[in-house]
Amino acid sequence: MKLLNQTIQNIEEISIDPDGKIRERLENLAIPKGSLGRLEEFATIYASIKNETSPKIKHKAVFTMAGDHGISNEGVSVFPQAVTGQMVRNFLNGDATINLFARHVGARVIVVDCGVNADFEPAEGLRIKKVDYGTANMVDGPAMSYKQAVDSLEAGIEVLLDEISAGLDIVATGDMGIANTTPSSAIIACLTGMEVSRVTGRGTGLDSCGWEKKVRVIEKALNVNKPDPLKPVDVLAKVGGFEIGAIAGLCLAAASKRIPVLIDGFVSTAAALIASAIEPKVNGYLIASHISAENGHLIALEKLGKRAIFDLNLRLGEGTGAVLGLSLVEAGVKILTQTATFSEASVSRPDYKKFGE
Repeated sequence: MKLLNQTIQNIEEISIDPDGKIRERLENLAIPKGSLGRLEEFATIYASIKNETSPKIKHKAVFTMAGDHGISNEGVSVFPQAVTGQMVRNFLNGDATINLFARHVGARVIVVDCGVNADFEPAEGLRIKKVDYGTANMVDGPAMSYKQAVDSLEAGIEVLLDEISAGLDIVATGDMGIANTTPSSAIIACLTGMEVSRVTGRGTGLDSCGWEKKVRVIEKALNVNKPDPLKPVDVLAKVGGFEIGAIAGLCLAAASKRIPVLIDGFVSTAAALIASAIEPKVNGYLIASHISAENGHLIALEKLGKRAIFDLNLRLGEGTGAVLGLSLVEAGVKILTQTATFSEASVSRPDYKKFGE
């Protein structure tokens, strides 16, 4: 708990372009004012977090947090639980989609075992932060103890702090855990006050009957555990997951070090809700990468006050959407720092006043 409290205390409020120097730089670029749209917005957010007018992005990493869930015993996923461990090995072999996307944008992949129901041999890119061999079945009681919830948060903090020495300018979140859209839906329903049916999707491909069963399971878990929405760690303990807690901890740790965070899809956004509920100032460090195909994702993003970068109907997880979003944030930063100004390019400035602008 000491590490968690210390991390929270080190998070500063973000002020977007407080002295107007970022906007001034953008308006001096040899392009029509505002012509690069939201790319300028991403650059402004990144530069504000870094508190620099000419920031750089050199060191990029995606943290794919993995954990298993006792709720998978309720048949809420089309995949068996063993797939979590199998996919972790696939990540470490470099053959998964996240590996492809990370190579595409020049980011390193850090795979974190937060609570997989399997053991792994030491491997490059693997970090063992196992809280337990999967959560308990939350329809029978809490998914984890309060201590385990704190441990999962601190696991995410630790892995971020461990990687800083290798360089971290910006991070992307990712997840792997069979059935983890179920606890994510429960978290989002609890923290937004929305009906379960409105925030529950089909996960990896449930049919209508499977979706209805999933909704009933989540409603039962919430009724049995009665998580307190005013106590985010209680919510995490009662209906969360170890990898969800670790992503939330990663967000907190990144904010404490003024590192921007690209949040991935549904599961990562549920974790971001936990992090923001623990410490609202963390919200300023979060950039929403995309809107996933899961029902409740947009609702969760609205709760965070975030507008996603894109909507490609993705629902894979792993950090894939966040890494793609990272590439656009980097493009925005390069516009800010590398595009020539009117004077540098010997280009005549526009006369907006002539036309009343």
